Amino acid sequence: MKTILLHVQDNHTLTPRLQAALDLARRFSAHLSCIHVTPIEAYTALGAFDGAVLMADVRDALQESESAVRSTVEEQLGGEDVSWDYEQVTGHVATTLVRRAPLADLVVTGRESQYGAGRLALPLGLLGDLLYRCRTPLFIPPPEGDAQPSALRPAVIAWDGSIEASNAVRASLEFLRAAPAVHLLHVERNKEEDAFPETRVLQYLSRHGIHAELRTIEAGLDDVATLIVGEALELKAGTIVMGGYNHSRVGELLLGGVTRSLLRDCPISLLMTH
Repeated sequence: MKTILLHVQDNHTLTPRLQAALDLARRFSAHLSCIHVTPIEAYTALGAFDGAVLMADVRDALQESESAVRSTVEEQLGGEDVSWDYEQVTGHVATTLVRRAPLADLVVTGRESQYGAGRLALPLGLLGDLLYRCRTPLFIPPPEGDAQPSALRPAVIAWDGSIEASNAVRASLEFLRAAPAVHLLHVERNKEEDAFPETRVLQYLSRHGIHAELRTIEAGLDDVATLIVGEALELKAGTIVMGGYNHSRVGELLLGGVTRSLLRDCPISLLMTH
């Protein structure tokens, strides 16, 4: 894990996500690549509305905001012992991040949850779009931040036997190897015939020098996310590693979905991949 892509956004979740990215960069001696994306929609929506004068006012306001964010980030990074760079672009947020992600080992982004102020700082649809399209793992810290770096606390793997969960395990091996303890939380519900058994996961992790302790919980359709969070809090975990969108995004939207619930309400850092 030598390149970490940090999604910089102008809201109160910037501080915890910046701190999380710095903690990870120090832990893995990684380079931190910061990118701030001004949504192109901010211009196109306005262009259909009003005239050139209003457009100029909004452009000036956006540029002022961009400069303030850049100054804040660069001021903090200037005093840190990690290598970094900063880029500011205008475009579609998810598409821009997806295009920058292939040569990064981890993407750090953020979201606000109902544990915080009750509104989404990064729209859930946009975060879901990023998760669904990006092949680089996403690290999503809680909006309030962590008192202790996530990488220095136990990790919980939310295992349901799916291909997505397997992808998440493979993508997070270095992270898991650095964790002080790893717990494999087997969420047992309608087990599919082609699901990978939890014993094979333990063997796979063991071959990579990772000892994981197995916990099995039975879950109904409506309480999986709550059970995962409850177990992780009990284990004092800093990160939940899991696959995202085991079903189609439309199915997740209609049924509620574990992915959607955790993206919206989880007070613990998430390391997710689809």
